[in-house]
Amino acid sequence: MTSINKWMRGLGLAALLGAAAIGHAQPYPNKPVKMIIPYAAGQGTDIMGRYISDELSRALKQAVVVDNRPGAGGNIGTQIAAKSRADGYTLMIGTNATHAANAFLYSQPGYDAQADFEPIAMVGILPLVYVTLASNPVNTIPDLINLARAKPDVLNTALSTTTCRMAHELFKMRSGVSMTPVDFKGSAQSITAVLGGHVEFMVDTIASLQAQVAGGQLKALGVTSAKSSRLLPGVKTVAEQGLPGYELVGWTVIFAPKGLPAEATQTLTEALSKILERTDVQDKLLQMGIDPQIKTGSELKAFVASEKDKWGRLISAAGLKPV
Repeated sequence: MTSINKWMRGLGLAALLGAAAIGHAQPYPNKPVKMIIPYAAGQGTDIMGRYISDELSRALKQAVVVDNRPGAGGNIGTQIAAKSRADGYTLMIGTNATHAANAFLYSQPGYDAQADFEPIAMVGILPLVYVTLASNPVNTIPDLINLARAKPDVLNTALSTTTCRMAHELFKMRSGVSMTPVDFKGSAQSITAVLGGHVEFMVDTIASLQAQVAGGQLKALGVTSAKSSRLLPGVKTVAEQGLPGYELVGWTVIFAPKGLPAEATQTLTEALSKILERTDVQDKLLQMGIDPQIKTGSELKAFVASEKDKWGRLISAAGLKPV
């Protein structure tokens, strides 16, 4: 090999090494990010997750690719996320089911919601609301409590999900009244039963009941969030109607596998906070039945930990056994 060829090869090697060094030094993110959604495409969590993923993609200037992994109440997708590399390129949409209730509803969920995950940012909450027929003389939560005390175990409450069941159990614990839960296989069946006069009361997400309340068919008695919800303006909370401390909501949080690099944590937290502060994003989430709530850092970690404790106590009180 001639000296000039050696020189040219040396220049080529130096260029390659320089390019590699520059690539290595590129800030996060420098490749597509995967967003695992542990529910089927088309469900509410999926629709919201895709919307937030699109917004995050624009903010990061990198593709955020949705990966639906449904099954076992959200456990399958959550297991996959837990076992992924903690490098910022795998995130997931977590809920009160995957990161609070499932630890007590499943004997082997396949992950530890706190040990395996780092909460990045809350997207919002899904408050529930107690309703009854518009013609029912019960108008408030105190009216409901007084009637239940006068007729123990006589009043029926329609429930369609574990979240609804836990709201019911917490109501019983805080009020001291006893009402008979009637389980249905979805909100539509519950609504039909109440509208038909077969069940007196119902508790479900505001998103599920908004149309019937707005149309005057059903009457809202009280919402289950700590503060009044923008989803049902003017309706008082259960807590401020005589049951202080009552709060039970669904929620969605973006999680990453534990051990996320500080640079990725900061980039994601700042990007998501700016997204969720935007009025147009908040309006869109409200249209989806989600009340936007911005929590990050230590506040969010404390929230997730307290929610897991709360759901554990309520599931135990309800006598639900893990499968």
